[in-house]
Amino acid sequence: MDDRWSQFAHGRWGKAARSQWYTWVVSTDELLAEVFRLPRQDRVRVAEELFFSLEEPDEDVAAAWAGELERRSRDLAAGRVRTVPWETVRARIMNELEQRRAGRASS
Repeated sequence: MDDRWSQFAHGRWGKAARSQWYTWVVSTDELLAEVFRLPRQDRVRVAEELFFSLEEPDEDVAAAWAGELERRSRDLAAGRVRTVPWETVRARIMNELEQRRAGRASS
């Protein structure tokens, strides 16, 4: 890619200009091909950024989670729930994953 790509990639253009430049110069397939050439760590970052760009803030959801967190905190403080050590939870998760993989392998 040329110097325009470098300027685009490093955010030297405004968002609208970058969006227009992208649609004029790079097809989705070309962009994906470039992304797949990146080192794994960079691909993870691209995937995370794309994933989080899809998330639209929803005040109702945020308020519901805030209420749920408050309820759980009160239950914990009042002793109404029993905590489970991470090591136990992790062992249960790993066991379940192994069982699922074994089930797929035998199918």
